[in-house]
Amino acid sequence: MGDLVTVEVEGGIHRITLNRPGVMNALNRDLRRELTAALLAGHAARVIVLTGAGRGFCSGQDLSDATGLDEAGFERTLNEEYVPMIRAITEAPVPVIAAVNGVAAGAGANLALACDLVIATESAVFLQAFTRIGLIPDAGGTSFLPRRVGLQRAMGAALLAEPVSARQAADWGMIWEAVPDDQFASVVAARAAKLAAGPTGAYAALKQALRGAFDQPLEAQLAVEARLQGGCGQSEDFREGVAAFLEKRSPRFTGR
Repeated sequence: MGDLVTVEVEGGIHRITLNRPGVMNALNRDLRRELTAALLAGHAARVIVLTGAGRGFCSGQDLSDATGLDEAGFERTLNEEYVPMIRAITEAPVPVIAAVNGVAAGAGANLALACDLVIATESAVFLQAFTRIGLIPDAGGTSFLPRRVGLQRAMGAALLAEPVSARQAADWGMIWEAVPDDQFASVVAARAAKLAAGPTGAYAALKQALRGAFDQPLEAQLAVEARLQGGCGQSEDFREGVAAFLEKRSPRFTGR
């Protein structure tokens, strides 16, 4: 891994930190590539935590990095660099937590919204800044945002390009929770530890079911549930969960 992304692995938790604090962790080509590699490596862990160094989570595309952003290169850059990065999150077989420690703007906001669970400091803000420079939301924003908050709020956030506070984002359902800044690190650590100790096989099936739920009718979704639940019901974790319940103890899940 290069120096634009740092990775710490402990107790099944794969913690990735965007490491360009001088530019609020703005995304240039090298950072996108390092981040994608770090995310893919995290697929072998039990939970991934994604956060930013310094006072911001991610300020979005580094506009001073013109690489791939000429007239003909926008579409190619998105397809070749942004799409793999977002898919490395959405297709991860383990839960991915976005620990938003400050400003999440543009593609940085949508990088967070791609994650399964978004926890933010109360001082953080989310900003769909694209129309300020004549663009539309990308990095999955046109998919994630309306699914989380509904069409009207998504339209307002994107058209007006006004900051949404972490507290407002939590009230809208855009994120899971906004926590006091001084409790942020401990809350994220507790959430990550709980997920790392959980039934990761069931988590993978759960993610598959929920992420596909908007794209098909109820009957098809019921069939998906039945198929995935059938697999979960044959797992060691299910047997352990039932045994722990009957024995009135905490389960010891192994992910098998």
